[in-house]
Amino acid sequence: MYEVFVNESPLILTNERPKNSNGNLFSLDGDSIMEAIDSLAKGNLDVAYLYHPDEQKVLDIFMHKIPVVVAGGGFVMNKKGKVLFIFRNGKWDLPKGKVDKGESIEKAAIREVEEETGVKNLKIEKFLRTTYHIFKRSGEYRLKKVHWFAMSTEYKGKLVAEEAEGILKVKWKGPKKARKALENSYFNIKVLFEEWPSR
Repeated sequence: MYEVFVNESPLILTNERPKNSNGNLFSLDGDSIMEAIDSLAKGNLDVAYLYHPDEQKVLDIFMHKIPVVVAGGGFVMNKKGKVLFIFRNGKWDLPKGKVDKGESIEKAAIREVEEETGVKNLKIEKFLRTTYHIFKRSGEYRLKKVHWFAMSTEYKGKLVAEEAEGILKVKWKGPKKARKALENSYFNIKVLFEEWPSR
């Protein structure tokens, strides 16, 4: 099973038919996928399901039906155990961005964190998880597939928000302030904190 978020509503890719689908079960063809995404985007449904009997194929088929943007992002902690947040589009988020052609996902993740926040000397500790969400560009729906990495840094310098990317603030946040920020964040960001601060 995979969860793809449209705004904050889940589009669930599953190999098990939901028992109470109530008109929110869609087939894995282009028109039905767009209908499901539209219904979630407009708030007509709280959840939608895309069914295919083969769990291994369900994500592949979905990704062939919609343009995919691959990105890398960082769950960055400093020596004080604080996490690096950015504030963009009215919500607290974590730094991430598109992988350039010929670039590894790890290098892209580090580059994007540096560009969006000004933080240097980043070291990848481990891969965390992959998240999926739908966004609209030039009137067309796209799937953003973000590979997240736990990173550490000893950087103590100035934080610089990349205004060209719409970032208004960059902040280090300890557990209390991080929990407050997550109240105004995205589900895909909240799931990255499930093991924190135990990392």
